[in-house]
Amino acid sequence: MDKASTDIVFASMVSKVLLILASTIFQGVEGTIGVNYGTVANNLPPPAQVAHFLLESTTINRVRLFDANPDILQAFAHTGIEVTITVPNDQIPHLTNLSFAQQWVKTNVESYTPATDLVRVLVGNEVVSTANKQLIASLVPAMQTLHSALVAASLERSIKVSTPHSLGILSSSSPPSTGKFRQGYDTHVLKPLLTFLRATNAPFMVNPYPFFGCSSENLDYALFRPNPGVLDENTKLLYTNMLDAQLDAVFSALKLLGFDDIEIVIAETGWPSEGDSSQVGVSPDSAADYNSNLVRHVMSGNGTPLMPNRTFETYVFALFNENLKPGPTCERNFGLFRPDMTPVYDAGILRPTARSTIPTNRGPDTSSTPGIPPISSSPLPREKGKQWCVPKAGADPDALQRNIDYVCGLGLSCGPIQEGGPCFMPNTVGAHAAYSMNLFYQVMGRHEYDCDFDQTGSITDVDPSYGRCVY
Repeated sequence: MDKASTDIVFASMVSKVLLILASTIFQGVEGTIGVNYGTVANNLPPPAQVAHFLLESTTINRVRLFDANPDILQAFAHTGIEVTITVPNDQIPHLTNLSFAQQWVKTNVESYTPATDLVRVLVGNEVVSTANKQLIASLVPAMQTLHSALVAASLERSIKVSTPHSLGILSSSSPPSTGKFRQGYDTHVLKPLLTFLRATNAPFMVNPYPFFGCSSENLDYALFRPNPGVLDENTKLLYTNMLDAQLDAVFSALKLLGFDDIEIVIAETGWPSEGDSSQVGVSPDSAADYNSNLVRHVMSGNGTPLMPNRTFETYVFALFNENLKPGPTCERNFGLFRPDMTPVYDAGILRPTARSTIPTNRGPDTSSTPGIPPISSSPLPREKGKQWCVPKAGADPDALQRNIDYVCGLGLSCGPIQEGGPCFMPNTVGAHAAYSMNLFYQVMGRHEYDCDFDQTGSITDVDPSYGRCVY
Protein backbone atom coordinates (compact mmCIF):
# COMPACT_ATOMS: atom_id res chain seq x y z
CA MET A 1 0.00 0.00 0.00
CA ASP A 2 1.45 3.44 -0.93
CA LYS A 3 1.78 6.24 1.64
CA ALA A 4 -1.24 8.22 0.37
CA SER A 5 -3.48 5.16 0.65
CA THR A 6 -2.08 4.37 4.09
CA ASP A 7 -2.77 7.96 5.23
CA ILE A 8 -6.36 7.76 4.04
CA VAL A 9 -6.93 4.40 5.75
CA PHE A 10 -5.34 5.71 8.94
CA ALA A 11 -7.50 8.85 8.98
CA SER A 12 -10.57 6.75 8.38
CA MET A 13 -9.70 4.39 11.21
CA VAL A 14 -9.06 7.29 13.58
CA SER A 15 -12.45 8.80 12.75
CA LYS A 16 -14.17 5.46 13.38
CA VAL A 17 -12.42 5.04 16.73
CA LEU A 18 -13.47 8.54 17.80
CA LEU A 19 -17.07 8.00 16.77
CA ILE A 20 -17.26 4.67 18.56
CA LEU A 21 -15.76 6.22 21.68
CA ALA A 22 -18.07 9.21 21.60
CA SER A 23 -21.13 7.04 21.08
CA THR A 24 -20.12 4.90 24.04
CA ILE A 25 -19.83 7.89 26.32
CA PHE A 26 -22.85 9.75 25.03
CA GLN A 27 -25.40 6.96 24.80
CA GLY A 28 -25.18 6.13 21.13
CA VAL A 29 -25.42 9.64 19.66
CA GLU A 30 -22.80 10.37 17.02
CA GLY A 31 -20.14 12.73 18.33
CA THR A 32 -20.59 16.35 17.28
CA ILE A 33 -18.51 18.19 19.87
CA GLY A 34 -15.83 20.54 18.62
CA VAL A 35 -13.63 23.15 20.22
CA ASN A 36 -12.52 26.67 19.29
CA TYR A 37 -8.72 26.66 19.03
CA GLY A 38 -7.71 30.26 19.75
CA THR A 39 -4.07 31.32 19.79
CA VAL A 40 -4.01 34.78 21.40
CA ALA A 41 -1.29 33.71 23.85
CA ASN A 42 2.48 33.40 24.10
CA ASN A 43 2.62 30.16 26.07
CA LEU A 44 0.72 27.58 24.01
CA PRO A 45 2.15 24.17 23.09
CA PRO A 46 3.18 23.40 19.49
CA PRO A 47 0.27 22.53 17.17
CA ALA A 48 1.54 18.97 16.60
CA GLN A 49 1.30 18.28 20.33
CA VAL A 50 -2.18 19.80 20.44
CA ALA A 51 -3.39 17.66 17.53
CA HIS A 52 -2.07 14.49 19.13
CA PHE A 53 -3.52 15.42 22.52
CA LEU A 54 -7.00 15.98 21.09
CA LEU A 55 -6.82 12.76 19.10
CA GLU A 56 -5.47 10.48 21.82
CA SER A 57 -6.84 12.02 25.03
CA THR A 58 -10.21 13.64 24.27
CA THR A 59 -13.51 12.90 22.53
CA ILE A 60 -13.27 16.14 20.53
CA ASN A 61 -13.37 15.40 16.80
CA ARG A 62 -13.84 18.90 15.34
CA VAL A 63 -11.75 22.05 15.60
CA ARG A 64 -12.57 25.61 14.61
CA LEU A 65 -9.73 28.04 13.87
CA PHE A 66 -10.02 31.83 13.77
CA ASP A 67 -7.64 32.00 10.82
CA ALA A 68 -5.92 29.55 8.49
CA ASN A 69 -2.71 29.04 10.44
CA PRO A 70 -0.49 26.83 8.24
CA ASP A 71 1.31 25.16 11.17
CA ILE A 72 -1.99 24.13 12.72
CA LEU A 73 -3.43 22.92 9.41
CA GLN A 74 -0.35 20.80 8.82
CA ALA A 75 -0.44 19.45 12.39
CA PHE A 76 -3.97 18.10 11.94
CA ALA A 77 -3.10 16.21 8.75
CA HIS A 78 -3.98 12.50 8.85
CA THR A 79 -5.75 12.80 12.23
CA GLY A 80 -9.32 12.53 10.93
CA ILE A 81 -10.26 15.55 13.06
CA GLU A 82 -12.53 17.88 11.08
CA VAL A 83 -11.15 21.40 10.75
CA THR A 84 -12.96 24.69 10.12
CA ILE A 85 -10.90 27.71 9.07
CA THR A 86 -11.75 31.41 8.97
CA VAL A 87 -11.18 34.33 6.64
CA PRO A 88 -10.39 37.29 8.95
CA ASN A 89 -12.87 40.18 8.84
CA ASP A 90 -10.39 42.60 7.26
CA GLN A 91 -10.00 40.33 4.20
CA ILE A 92 -13.73 40.13 3.43
CA PRO A 93 -13.84 43.06 0.95
CA HIS A 94 -10.90 41.55 -0.98
CA LEU A 95 -12.65 38.19 -1.12
CA THR A 96 -15.36 39.61 -3.40
CA ASN A 97 -12.72 39.53 -6.15
CA LEU A 98 -12.72 36.09 -7.80
CA SER A 99 -8.98 35.98 -8.50
CA PHE A 100 -8.26 36.88 -4.86
CA ALA A 101 -10.70 34.20 -3.69
CA GLN A 102 -9.13 31.59 -5.97
CA GLN A 103 -5.65 32.43 -4.69
CA TRP A 104 -6.92 32.30 -1.10
CA VAL A 105 -8.39 28.85 -1.70
CA LYS A 106 -5.22 27.66 -3.40
CA THR A 107 -3.01 28.87 -0.53
CA ASN A 108 -5.18 28.05 2.48
CA VAL A 109 -7.29 25.11 1.31
CA GLU A 110 -5.83 23.20 -1.63
CA SER A 111 -2.37 23.17 -0.05
CA TYR A 112 -3.69 21.07 2.86
CA THR A 113 -6.42 18.85 1.44
CA PRO A 114 -7.09 15.98 1.51
CA ALA A 115 -4.48 15.23 4.21
CA THR A 116 -6.17 17.72 6.56
CA ASP A 117 -9.92 17.17 6.77
CA LEU A 118 -11.14 20.70 6.01
CA VAL A 119 -14.94 20.82 6.16
CA ARG A 120 -15.86 24.48 6.37
CA VAL A 121 -14.59 27.98 5.63
CA LEU A 122 -16.09 30.80 7.67
CA VAL A 123 -16.15 34.27 6.17
CA GLY A 124 -15.40 36.52 9.13
CA ASN A 125 -16.84 36.34 12.62
CA GLU A 126 -19.94 38.22 13.87
CA VAL A 127 -19.70 40.57 10.89
CA VAL A 128 -23.28 41.85 11.06
CA SER A 129 -22.73 42.97 14.65
CA THR A 130 -19.68 45.08 13.75
CA ALA A 131 -21.85 47.88 12.27
CA ASN A 132 -19.12 48.27 9.64
CA LYS A 133 -21.09 49.08 6.49
CA GLN A 134 -18.34 47.98 4.10
CA LEU A 135 -17.89 44.61 5.80
CA ILE A 136 -21.62 43.97 6.02
CA ALA A 137 -22.19 44.92 2.38
CA SER A 138 -19.31 42.67 1.28
CA LEU A 139 -20.28 39.66 3.39
CA VAL A 140 -22.68 37.77 1.12
CA PRO A 141 -20.81 38.62 -2.13
CA ALA A 142 -17.60 37.37 -0.47
CA MET A 143 -19.29 34.12 0.54
CA GLN A 144 -20.62 33.63 -2.97
CA THR A 145 -17.23 34.34 -4.57
CA LEU A 146 -15.44 32.02 -2.16
CA HIS A 147 -17.93 29.28 -2.99
CA SER A 148 -17.27 29.85 -6.69
CA ALA A 149 -13.54 29.43 -6.03
CA LEU A 150 -14.24 26.14 -4.22
CA VAL A 151 -16.40 25.02 -7.16
CA ALA A 152 -13.53 25.76 -9.53
CA ALA A 153 -11.30 23.58 -7.36
CA SER A 154 -13.97 20.81 -7.18
CA LEU A 155 -14.12 21.19 -3.39
CA GLU A 156 -17.62 22.59 -2.92
CA ARG A 157 -19.14 19.24 -1.94
CA SER A 158 -16.74 18.58 0.94
CA ILE A 159 -16.10 22.16 2.10
CA LYS A 160 -19.00 24.49 2.91
CA VAL A 161 -19.00 28.27 3.33
CA SER A 162 -20.76 29.99 6.23
CA THR A 163 -20.29 32.81 8.78
CA PRO A 164 -20.99 32.95 12.56
CA HIS A 165 -23.36 35.50 14.14
CA SER A 166 -23.72 36.88 17.63
CA LEU A 167 -27.19 36.99 19.14
CA GLY A 168 -27.00 40.74 18.58
CA ILE A 169 -28.56 40.09 15.17
CA LEU A 170 -31.88 39.56 16.98
CA SER A 171 -34.12 42.52 17.82
CA SER A 172 -36.33 40.29 19.97
CA SER A 173 -35.53 37.03 21.73
CA SER A 174 -37.77 36.80 24.78
CA PRO A 175 -39.95 34.86 24.84
CA PRO A 176 -38.28 32.58 22.24
CA SER A 177 -41.39 32.46 20.04
CA THR A 178 -41.01 36.21 19.34
CA GLY A 179 -37.47 35.91 18.00
CA LYS A 180 -36.81 38.06 14.94
CA PHE A 181 -33.84 39.61 13.16
CA ARG A 182 -33.06 43.32 13.32
CA GLN A 183 -35.03 45.40 10.87
CA GLY A 184 -33.05 46.27 7.76
CA TYR A 185 -30.57 43.46 8.24
CA ASP A 186 -33.36 40.89 7.95
CA THR A 187 -34.25 41.51 4.31
CA HIS A 188 -31.10 43.22 2.98
CA VAL A 189 -28.41 40.99 4.49
CA LEU A 190 -29.79 37.91 6.21
CA LYS A 191 -32.35 36.87 3.61
CA PRO A 192 -29.75 36.79 0.78
CA LEU A 193 -27.32 35.07 3.16
CA LEU A 194 -29.87 32.41 4.09
CA THR A 195 -30.76 31.91 0.44
CA PHE A 196 -27.07 31.21 -0.22
CA LEU A 197 -26.82 28.80 2.72
CA ARG A 198 -29.89 26.87 1.57
CA ALA A 199 -28.63 26.64 -2.01
CA THR A 200 -25.23 25.33 -0.90
CA ASN A 201 -26.53 23.11 1.92
CA ALA A 202 -24.51 25.03 4.52
CA PRO A 203 -25.53 25.72 8.14
CA PHE A 204 -26.54 28.95 9.88
CA MET A 205 -23.97 29.46 12.64
CA VAL A 206 -24.57 31.32 15.90
CA ASN A 207 -22.59 32.16 19.04
CA PRO A 208 -24.99 31.83 21.99
CA TYR A 209 -23.53 32.67 25.42
CA PRO A 210 -25.86 32.22 28.38
CA PHE A 211 -22.97 33.52 30.50
CA PHE A 212 -23.47 37.03 29.14
CA GLY A 213 -27.22 36.88 29.77
CA CYS A 214 -27.22 35.52 33.30
CA SER A 215 -27.72 37.17 36.69
CA SER A 216 -27.74 35.92 40.27
CA GLU A 217 -31.48 35.29 39.86
CA ASN A 218 -31.26 33.03 36.80
CA LEU A 219 -27.81 31.45 37.26
CA ASP A 220 -29.19 27.92 37.66
CA TYR A 221 -31.25 28.43 34.49
CA ALA A 222 -28.11 29.47 32.62
CA LEU A 223 -26.03 26.55 33.95
CA PHE A 224 -28.53 23.76 33.17
CA ARG A 225 -28.97 23.23 36.91
CA PRO A 226 -32.37 22.29 38.39
CA ASN A 227 -34.69 25.32 38.25
CA PRO A 228 -38.43 26.09 37.91
CA GLY A 229 -38.05 26.95 34.23
CA VAL A 230 -39.43 29.83 32.16
CA LEU A 231 -42.76 29.56 30.34
CA ASP A 232 -43.27 30.98 26.86
CA GLU A 233 -46.83 32.27 27.16
CA ASN A 234 -47.35 32.20 23.39
CA THR A 235 -46.51 28.54 22.87
CA LYS A 236 -47.07 27.30 26.47
CA LEU A 237 -43.67 25.60 26.19
CA LEU A 238 -41.49 25.42 29.31
CA TYR A 239 -37.78 26.24 29.03
CA THR A 240 -35.48 24.69 31.62
CA ASN A 241 -32.25 26.25 30.34
CA MET A 242 -31.21 29.51 28.70
CA LEU A 243 -29.38 27.93 25.77
CA ASP A 244 -32.57 26.31 24.49
CA ALA A 245 -34.34 29.66 24.73
CA GLN A 246 -31.57 31.39 22.78
CA LEU A 247 -31.53 28.71 20.07
CA ASP A 248 -35.31 28.76 19.73
CA ALA A 249 -35.27 32.55 19.39
CA VAL A 250 -32.91 32.11 16.44
CA PHE A 251 -35.17 29.38 15.05
CA SER A 252 -38.21 31.68 15.34
CA ALA A 253 -36.35 34.42 13.47
CA LEU A 254 -35.38 31.97 10.72
CA LYS A 255 -38.95 30.73 10.49
CA LEU A 256 -40.26 34.29 10.15
CA LEU A 257 -38.15 34.67 6.99
CA GLY A 258 -39.11 31.22 5.71
CA PHE A 259 -35.81 29.46 6.42
CA ASP A 260 -36.66 27.15 9.32
CA ASP A 261 -35.30 24.18 7.31
CA ILE A 262 -31.70 25.36 7.60
CA GLU A 263 -29.47 23.58 10.11
CA ILE A 264 -28.30 25.61 13.12
CA VAL A 265 -24.72 25.08 14.32
CA ILE A 266 -23.39 26.44 17.62
CA ALA A 267 -20.11 28.02 16.52
CA GLU A 268 -19.15 29.26 19.99
CA THR A 269 -20.39 28.87 23.52
CA GLY A 270 -18.63 28.52 26.83
CA TRP A 271 -18.16 29.68 30.40
CA PRO A 272 -15.11 31.21 32.11
CA SER A 273 -13.47 29.61 35.13
CA GLU A 274 -12.08 32.86 36.48
CA GLY A 275 -13.21 36.49 36.29
CA ASP A 276 -13.56 39.78 38.10
CA SER A 277 -15.30 39.95 41.48
CA SER A 278 -18.25 41.83 40.02
CA GLN A 279 -19.15 38.99 37.65
CA VAL A 280 -21.78 36.45 38.63
CA GLY A 281 -21.19 32.71 38.65
CA VAL A 282 -17.57 32.74 37.52
CA SER A 283 -15.70 29.75 38.93
CA PRO A 284 -14.27 26.40 37.85
CA ASP A 285 -17.37 24.69 39.27
CA SER A 286 -19.73 26.86 37.22
CA ALA A 287 -17.65 26.37 34.07
CA ALA A 288 -17.61 22.61 34.67
CA ASP A 289 -21.39 22.58 35.18
CA TYR A 290 -22.08 24.60 32.04
CA ASN A 291 -19.78 22.79 29.65
CA SER A 292 -20.39 19.24 30.90
CA ASN A 293 -24.16 19.82 30.90
CA LEU A 294 -23.89 21.49 27.49
CA VAL A 295 -22.14 18.46 25.99
CA ARG A 296 -24.71 16.06 27.39
CA HIS A 297 -27.63 18.25 26.31
CA VAL A 298 -26.69 18.97 22.69
CA MET A 299 -25.83 15.31 22.11
CA SER A 300 -28.83 13.84 23.93
CA GLY A 301 -31.10 13.98 20.90
CA ASN A 302 -33.75 15.81 22.95
CA GLY A 303 -33.36 19.04 20.99
CA THR A 304 -35.17 22.18 22.14
CA PRO A 305 -38.89 22.88 22.72
CA LEU A 306 -39.27 24.27 19.16
CA MET A 307 -36.71 21.90 17.62
CA PRO A 308 -37.33 18.53 19.31
CA ASN A 309 -35.40 15.33 18.61
CA ARG A 310 -32.24 17.03 17.36
CA THR A 311 -28.55 17.04 18.12
CA PHE A 312 -26.52 20.18 17.51
CA GLU A 313 -23.01 20.42 16.14
CA THR A 314 -21.39 22.46 18.90
CA TYR A 315 -18.00 24.15 19.34
CA VAL A 316 -16.99 24.90 22.92
CA PHE A 317 -15.06 28.10 23.52
CA ALA A 318 -12.21 27.58 24.08
CA LEU A 319 -9.49 24.99 23.98
CA PHE A 320 -6.93 26.94 26.03
CA ASN A 321 -6.81 29.88 28.41
CA GLU A 322 -5.33 32.69 26.27
CA ASN A 323 -3.17 35.03 28.33
CA LEU A 324 -2.87 37.84 25.77
CA LYS A 325 -6.58 38.44 25.15
CA PRO A 326 -7.67 41.99 26.01
CA GLY A 327 -10.65 42.92 28.16
CA PRO A 328 -11.84 41.70 31.57
CA THR A 329 -10.22 38.76 33.36
CA CYS A 330 -12.85 36.30 32.15
CA GLU A 331 -11.77 36.77 28.52
CA ARG A 332 -8.45 35.10 29.32
CA ASN A 333 -10.06 32.22 31.21
CA PHE A 334 -12.56 30.47 28.92
CA GLY A 335 -10.18 27.56 28.32
CA LEU A 336 -10.94 23.92 28.96
CA PHE A 337 -7.20 23.36 29.36
CA ARG A 338 -4.16 25.19 30.62
CA PRO A 339 -1.24 25.72 28.24
CA ASP A 340 0.43 22.56 29.63
CA MET A 341 -2.70 20.63 28.56
CA THR A 342 -3.88 19.81 32.07
CA PRO A 343 -7.63 20.40 32.47
CA VAL A 344 -8.85 23.50 34.27
CA TYR A 345 -11.83 21.34 35.33
CA ASP A 346 -13.54 18.16 34.17
CA ALA A 347 -15.85 19.03 31.29
CA GLY A 348 -16.55 15.41 30.41
CA ILE A 349 -14.52 15.38 27.19
CA LEU A 350 -11.42 13.49 28.38
CA ARG A 351 -11.04 9.85 27.45
CA PRO A 352 -11.00 7.50 30.48
CA THR A 353 -7.31 6.70 29.99
CA ALA A 354 -6.38 10.39 29.93
CA ARG A 355 -8.60 11.21 32.92
CA SER A 356 -6.65 8.75 35.06
CA THR A 357 -3.23 10.10 34.09
CA ILE A 358 -3.67 13.87 33.78
CA PRO A 359 -3.61 15.75 37.10
CA THR A 360 -6.67 17.86 37.84
CA ASN A 361 -5.91 19.08 41.36
CA ARG A 362 -3.86 22.11 40.38
CA GLY A 363 -4.33 25.73 41.31
CA PRO A 364 -4.82 28.63 38.88
CA ASP A 365 -2.43 28.75 35.95
CA THR A 366 0.24 31.37 36.59
CA SER A 367 2.95 30.15 34.25
CA SER A 368 4.04 32.08 31.19
CA THR A 369 5.40 29.04 29.39
CA PRO A 370 3.91 25.60 28.91
CA GLY A 371 4.94 22.86 31.31
CA ILE A 372 5.67 20.44 28.48
CA PRO A 373 8.67 20.37 26.16
CA PRO A 374 8.29 21.75 22.64
CA ILE A 375 8.17 19.06 19.99
CA SER A 376 11.57 18.34 18.48
CA SER A 377 13.33 15.54 16.66
CA SER A 378 15.28 14.39 19.70
CA PRO A 379 14.09 12.46 22.74
CA LEU A 380 14.56 13.86 26.23
CA PRO A 381 17.93 13.15 27.92
CA ARG A 382 18.37 9.69 29.38
CA GLU A 383 17.76 9.36 33.09
CA LYS A 384 17.85 6.72 35.76
CA GLY A 385 14.72 4.56 35.83
CA LYS A 386 13.85 5.47 32.27
CA GLN A 387 11.00 3.71 30.46
CA TRP A 388 10.37 2.97 26.80
CA CYS A 389 7.30 2.51 24.60
CA VAL A 390 7.13 -0.61 22.44
CA PRO A 391 4.37 -2.49 20.58
CA LYS A 392 2.25 -4.92 22.54
CA ALA A 393 2.84 -8.58 21.82
CA GLY A 394 0.53 -9.72 19.03
CA ALA A 395 -0.32 -6.18 17.89
CA ASP A 396 -1.81 -6.02 14.38
CA PRO A 397 0.97 -5.22 11.82
CA ASP A 398 -1.40 -2.91 9.91
CA ALA A 399 -2.05 -0.93 13.11
CA LEU A 400 1.69 -0.73 13.76
CA GLN A 401 2.28 0.54 10.21
CA ARG A 402 -0.27 3.29 10.86
CA ASN A 403 1.64 4.20 14.02
CA ILE A 404 4.84 4.51 11.98
CA ASP A 405 3.10 6.67 9.36
CA TYR A 406 1.59 8.91 12.04
CA VAL A 407 4.83 9.54 13.97
CA CYS A 408 6.98 10.05 10.90
CA GLY A 409 4.24 12.21 9.33
CA LEU A 410 4.62 14.66 12.23
CA GLY A 411 8.10 15.50 11.01
CA LEU A 412 10.00 13.64 13.74
CA SER A 413 13.34 12.15 12.75
CA CYS A 414 12.62 8.67 11.39
CA GLY A 415 15.97 8.49 9.58
CA PRO A 416 17.31 5.68 11.81
CA ILE A 417 14.64 3.25 10.52
CA GLN A 418 15.14 4.19 6.87
CA GLU A 419 17.41 2.11 4.65
CA GLY A 420 21.01 2.58 5.73
CA GLY A 421 20.01 3.81 9.18
CA PRO A 422 21.25 2.12 12.37
CA CYS A 423 17.74 0.80 13.19
CA PHE A 424 16.70 -0.27 9.68
CA MET A 425 17.59 -3.90 10.38
CA PRO A 426 15.71 -6.01 11.15
CA ASN A 427 13.53 -4.65 8.34
CA THR A 428 10.18 -5.52 9.93
CA VAL A 429 7.09 -3.49 10.73
CA GLY A 430 7.34 -4.50 14.40
CA ALA A 431 10.93 -3.30 14.77
CA HIS A 432 10.31 -0.03 12.95
CA ALA A 433 7.12 0.58 14.95
CA ALA A 434 9.01 0.02 18.21
CA TYR A 435 11.52 2.73 17.30
CA SER A 436 8.97 5.28 16.02
CA MET A 437 6.47 4.72 18.86
CA ASN A 438 9.20 5.12 21.45
CA LEU A 439 10.52 8.22 19.69
CA PHE A 440 7.09 9.83 19.98
CA TYR A 441 6.72 8.73 23.62
CA GLN A 442 10.08 10.24 24.59
CA VAL A 443 9.62 13.50 22.66
CA MET A 444 6.12 14.15 23.98
CA GLY A 445 7.25 13.95 27.59
CA ARG A 446 6.87 10.25 28.54
CA HIS A 447 3.23 10.40 29.54
CA GLU A 448 1.46 7.06 29.77
CA TYR A 449 -1.21 8.17 27.28
CA ASP A 450 1.50 8.98 24.71
CA CYS A 451 2.17 5.21 24.48
CA ASP A 452 -1.46 4.25 23.98
CA PHE A 453 -1.57 4.25 20.15
CA ASP A 454 -5.12 2.89 20.08
CA GLN A 455 -4.11 0.28 22.68
CA THR A 456 -1.24 -1.15 20.62
CA GLY A 457 1.56 0.28 22.79
CA SER A 458 3.06 -0.90 26.06
CA ILE A 459 5.54 0.74 28.45
CA THR A 460 8.61 -1.28 29.45
CA ASP A 461 11.58 -0.84 31.81
CA VAL A 462 13.81 -2.91 29.52
CA ASP A 463 15.95 -0.87 27.12
CA PRO A 464 15.17 -2.13 23.57
CA SER A 465 18.37 -0.60 22.14
CA TYR A 466 20.73 -2.92 20.26
CA GLY A 467 24.04 -2.43 18.47
CA ARG A 468 24.19 1.10 17.05
CA CYS A 469 20.38 1.40 17.29
CA VAL A 470 19.87 3.54 20.39
CA TYR A 471 16.31 4.16 21.60
